[in-house]
Amino acid sequence: MSDLNFFAEQSQRYADLQHKLRQSTDPFGLMASSRKAQQAWLQNPQALSNVLFRYVNDVTKWQSFTARRFWGEADSDVFPPHPEDVRFADPIWSDNPFWDGIKEWYLLNTHWLQDTLYATPDMGEHERNRSAFWLRQVLNAAAPTNFLLTNPVAIAKALSTNGESLVAGFKNFKEDKARGDISMTDMNAFKVGENLATTAGAVVYRGRLLEVLHYEATTHTVHSVPLVLVSPWINKYYILDINEKKSLVKYLTDQGFSVFITSWKNPDGSMRDVAFDDYLSDGVAQIIKVAQEISGSEQVHLLGYCLGGTLVATYLAWANRQMPGKVPVVSATLLTTLTDFEYPGDIEVFLDEEGLDFIDSVMEKKGYLDGKDMAASFRMLRSNSLIWNYWVDNYLLGQTPSEFDVLYWNMDSTRMPMKMHRTYLRELYWKNKLVQPDALEICGQKIDLGQIKQPLFMVGAEEDHIAPWKQTYTLADRSGGDVTFTLSTSGHIIGIVNPPGPTSKRSYWQGVPKAGESAEDFLARQKKVAGSWWPNWVEWLKPQCGEQVKPKLSSRAHPQQGAAPGTYVLE
Repeated sequence: MSDLNFFAEQSQRYADLQHKLRQSTDPFGLMASSRKAQQAWLQNPQALSNVLFRYVNDVTKWQSFTARRFWGEADSDVFPPHPEDVRFADPIWSDNPFWDGIKEWYLLNTHWLQDTLYATPDMGEHERNRSAFWLRQVLNAAAPTNFLLTNPVAIAKALSTNGESLVAGFKNFKEDKARGDISMTDMNAFKVGENLATTAGAVVYRGRLLEVLHYEATTHTVHSVPLVLVSPWINKYYILDINEKKSLVKYLTDQGFSVFITSWKNPDGSMRDVAFDDYLSDGVAQIIKVAQEISGSEQVHLLGYCLGGTLVATYLAWANRQMPGKVPVVSATLLTTLTDFEYPGDIEVFLDEEGLDFIDSVMEKKGYLDGKDMAASFRMLRSNSLIWNYWVDNYLLGQTPSEFDVLYWNMDSTRMPMKMHRTYLRELYWKNKLVQPDALEICGQKIDLGQIKQPLFMVGAEEDHIAPWKQTYTLADRSGGDVTFTLSTSGHIIGIVNPPGPTSKRSYWQGVPKAGESAEDFLARQKKVAGSWWPNWVEWLKPQCGEQVKPKLSSRAHPQQGAAPGTYVLE
């Protein structure tokens, strides 16, 4: 028996050593997937012969085309770039045979490698998608446009400016290196409280997890039922108050609503044990209490955006069991909110045991996950437009990024407490427990989304790659309350930051889903409506928000503790 125990211990030690080695060298399984793909091709020699023959044929085609170009033949894009690929948009990539040949060589290899990976025999869909993602990162990084000596546009600018563009690019590089991120906008052009988050309001509560900001209506009277906005703590709240023209907060106060919003604490290592439960009890439940006390209303309307919406849905399921018939929420709005994580979008490439263990190891050292790490992951999902585009413009061309408030907000990242984020990634994303009745326990209560009885106004975004709209839609059939679903054009941010006005280019579809109706069938029944969905949502809100009363910004129990935007948002 002792021998068996010895060998079992050695086997476990060996397994632990392998795991640590993978975590330090290949946490997301890129090399392992590559080896598996190579072995699969070697075990299928006929298929391998076919793809290699195709490659030789493509190389021959490239050689012939390049030679003809030097003899004066017009460009015909033998290996055309994707229609949305703007890296080679400058005419020199087509007009000059030399640069056209480099472009076509890169596209030849890119197309062949990607097509070959997708054709790999006996590879599962998840592993295929993950391998394709990492291959795409390598190919995008290796593009000739990313290097000075193979970027004719950068060379021409360096010559025309006598090297000043390179000096400016190096200066930009040093500033970004000190900041720890590639600038997507002019970071010196904005300041929170001055030209961002400028709607007049007050801090009426400050606790360990959040400040509560209260914005009173600009009208003489207000709806008696206040609106409580739960922002995502993965970003700062002011995306909902970005500036006077785009602010959802200002739009609501101008419509006669009293608005309370969460401004979450930016956690440090001392908050490593703050849990998802705390965000419910000390977050949503707390801001509801503050709004009730100041407004005098027994109920509120809840709104949750992105991760804040996931928390709102969880709170509603929790509260309907915790206090049946006495839930202090009359209705709720969920913006780009995932509750079903079965198909969470492109982010699933990071989700497996090895990847999650790697994130755990990073959080263990600091007690949190740095927002820049999270932001980098999302930027990799669109690396050409969100990374390499700025790499070329900022460093090779020496340009200062243009001013764009939404991109400034996007770079103003926050941190995630270790315990909360571990629950979020493992229990929700990885195990998808939120949609499994009673599989998840929060604040001592089993969670069942079917317990939600309140009317819901749900908004998805057509081009959202963070919370795919068909996944957000699944709550419509799980909730026990009436649901109105709106699909906005554009993506995760612009589909929501969508103010009405004569210059609005957005539109939306809206309707009431039928029981058991799929997202595709629901959309097929709807007519596209031009403009912003905000006015239509306000019309849905008004009948549920009570009579008109006199406004009240603060109270004796919750006095003003300073002007909005407060202090937590500046951390």
